[in-house]
Amino acid sequence: MTRRVTAKHKIDRRLSVNLWGRAKSPINSRNYAPGQHGSNKKKPTDYGAQLLAKQKLKGYYGNLTEGQFRRVYQKASQMRGDTSRNIIGLLERRLDMVVYRMKFAITVFAARQIVSHGHVLVNGRSVNVPSYLVCEGDIIEVSEKLRQNVSVLAAMQSSERDFPFYIGMEKSAFRGTFLNTPSLEDVPYPVTMSPNIVVEFYSR
Repeated sequence: MTRRVTAKHKIDRRLSVNLWGRAKSPINSRNYAPGQHGSNKKKPTDYGAQLLAKQKLKGYYGNLTEGQFRRVYQKASQMRGDTSRNIIGLLERRLDMVVYRMKFAITVFAARQIVSHGHVLVNGRSVNVPSYLVCEGDIIEVSEKLRQNVSVLAAMQSSERDFPFYIGMEKSAFRGTFLNTPSLEDVPYPVTMSPNIVVEFYSR
């Protein structure tokens, strides 16, 4: 098992949720936190609930670093409108997440790797920055070389996830369009996310 996969499974175990809704998640058979006393659940404090909400959201998007996630919050708080909705919009506009939503990768970790290796084009131009923010109407596609990749083909044929309505896909052309920035209720999270509690965490 690779270190990346191991880390992904550790996130599920630590948070006691099947964060990405995958059949292979260890939480499906071990629904408790790791460690000798992992099964002893206590009612979390207000701070604990806020921290858990932040860890779930941060972990879902590829386990971003604290610095990266805090910058997302800071940018969202400076935008007009509701900060919690802005956070979701910014996270869903990340190029690695758009690649994941288009099912070019089976996990967001794999999507980040595909982008970092320069296999993704935005409006015909190669972009290798996973945090690049896609705009509405942008066309995203993978390189010719990657279209024959076994992992990419398996991801596109997987029935674990569907394409959300804010993604327009041309599967045969390995190309998709980011149609619009989604709200919280539009995003197909396998578990409940609470960005409003994340805002409370950073507003303390």
